[in-house]
Amino acid sequence: MIGLLLYPNMTQLDLTGPYEVFCRMPDTDVHLIWRTLDPVTTFPALTIVPTTTLAECTALDLICVPGGPGQIALMADETVLRFVREQAAGCQYVTSVCSG
Repeated sequence: MIGLLLYPNMTQLDLTGPYEVFCRMPDTDVHLIWRTLDPVTTFPALTIVPTTTLAECTALDLICVPGGPGQIALMADETVLRFVREQAAGCQYVTSVCSG
């Protein structure tokens, strides 16, 4: 399973580019992950809906953290950092795009 971290003020292309590639891989589940299932507004104004939450996300094989202006606040978010650390421990790949 592949998970892409979705967060406010991220650069949407940093998420949607990898998403397009991963979704075309056979037999692959791809999830957009955030705190809630409420829509998240990217920078500058595209709204994307998560498919799972941080709390409900199962073990990932690959995690991808996109970049963007919102990553500055994300670096101080202990809940998100804990999630990434815990997922990364069991992932085959930990990836990021740009400043993610």
